[in-house]
Amino acid sequence: ERLPEAAGAALKSGAPVITDCEAVAAAITRKFLPANNDILCTLNDPRTPALAESRGTTRSAAAVHLWKSEGAVVVIGNAPTALFALLERLDEGADRPAAIIAAPVGFVGAAESKDELVRNPRGVPFLTLLGRRGGSAMAAAALNAIARGSRP
Repeated sequence: ERLPEAAGAALKSGAPVITDCEAVAAAITRKFLPANNDILCTLNDPRTPALAESRGTTRSAAAVHLWKSEGAVVVIGNAPTALFALLERLDEGADRPAAIIAAPVGFVGAAESKDELVRNPRGVPFLTLLGRRGGSAMAAAALNAIARGSRP
């Protein structure tokens, strides 16, 4: 299944949007969401710092372990470590999101995390761009376009 159809159907059914950072969450235009969908970000959840410390990882990666991703639309626009963590969780049998929009940005891990998604999408429809570029605005814009197109 292609990403626009998969993400659009999930949004119409009321699936939540899960983001890796508050900037992505803030850039999503709620009026475009077809079912008043929840927008969730666990980066600032009070459990995240301790989870990151116990796992020896970043807060962004640790926050992924708090996601209830079954059927959700995941939007990653900042942290390559969040995308790597999501892919690892999927390899471990975690619930599958309906779709992944992956636009982590930066010099460390961004290109590699997106390359891994392209190499093995774990059966999940996805949208990404190769290389270091991406970002919160780009990830949110992709979600906004899909959401707007899925409204009645």
